[in-house]
Amino acid sequence: MTQHYDSLETRSATERDAANFARLPEVLRAAAKAPAYAERFKEIDLASVTSRAALAKLPVLRKSELPALHKASPPFGGFVAHPSGSFGRLFTSPGPIFEPEPARDDVWRGARALFASGFCPGDVVLNTFSYHLTPGGFIFDSAARALGCAVIPAGPGNTEQQFELIETYRPAGYSGTPDFLKILLDAADKTGRDASSIKRAVVSGAAFPKSLQDEFKSRGIDTYQTFGTADLGVIAYESAARDGLIVNEDLILEIVKPGTGDPVADGDVGEIVVTSLDLHHPWIRLALGDLSAVLPGASPCGRTNMRIKGWMGRADQTTKVKGMFVRPEQIAEIGKRHPELGRLRLVVTREDETDMMTLSAESASQDAALRDAIAGVLRDVTKLSGSVVLVVPGSLPNDGKIIADERKTG
Repeated sequence: MTQHYDSLETRSATERDAANFARLPEVLRAAAKAPAYAERFKEIDLASVTSRAALAKLPVLRKSELPALHKASPPFGGFVAHPSGSFGRLFTSPGPIFEPEPARDDVWRGARALFASGFCPGDVVLNTFSYHLTPGGFIFDSAARALGCAVIPAGPGNTEQQFELIETYRPAGYSGTPDFLKILLDAADKTGRDASSIKRAVVSGAAFPKSLQDEFKSRGIDTYQTFGTADLGVIAYESAARDGLIVNEDLILEIVKPGTGDPVADGDVGEIVVTSLDLHHPWIRLALGDLSAVLPGASPCGRTNMRIKGWMGRADQTTKVKGMFVRPEQIAEIGKRHPELGRLRLVVTREDETDMMTLSAESASQDAALRDAIAGVLRDVTKLSGSVVLVVPGSLPNDGKIIADERKTG
């Protein structure tokens, strides 16, 4: 078995940038076939965009803008040139944001991330990311199969049935959120089920604090983090060096000042902006709302692409809870459905290694039925359960903050 997935991972930075930026004008021309990109690029000489400095002059497309853009011009806001029927699968994620999947192998670029995590051809992988409507399950399913692994398409939940699959197929690998891996392991310990075949894991979609990393290590599971989105797939991944996350190939990643498109100095914390070199469905300077910073130098594992520190919080108030994005506009929708409420604030915390949501709502009434009704609306609009606390009018700060993420990121 080779140390690296392919030779692209060990190119010099000069070689990589030369190859990527030689391809970029063609990618921009492909993007400009879509009306929304054509409008954005109408004053730009696309053939001249052959460097990071030139790319930084293009307008940023904020992911937080996509729900409104998709609603105004369905299904993809005018940013996709090809008809829906030309894609392999069509997804949605909270917002709603609509994502098409081009019909080709490992389209989400996940195989090299699994390889860097120690997954091998012939491994059996328990994939617990959701296969329902959202692309998460398919991102890691296609990655594992491209690597030559067999996949158990388990999805989340149904732990009893998952134990039957684990004990029968004896998967060596796990892909899913770290929260659900802990749920599985704890339930196995409690019920006497055997999950000991799982020796390595790729996790994403939720906070992964050091306490949980250490717990998995103590239980004999070698666990690696990936960073990705439903739009772009796997953006960066951890290797055995355990020294930051390595940016995936065929992507150009920038770190910019939040709220702008201006690149920050290496090492400064800023918002992640990604351009994908995908002719069928390119993304050009998609600002994700996630914060990170560039690490100096190359990884000790020999992979030479840019490294980032990993997820360091949100540039806006949108946050990720149990692998699902929760947005300020969703909390505003609760207020629209209950106009008798005053200010609302969703607080995200972490208890027993699980993400938790608590919605504080200003209300003259402290009626339990109202609280339960609000909890139902919270679940309806976010697709996640959370508790609701009714507080007296005027008691929440008048600071414009709708979502407060109080989880530790270290």
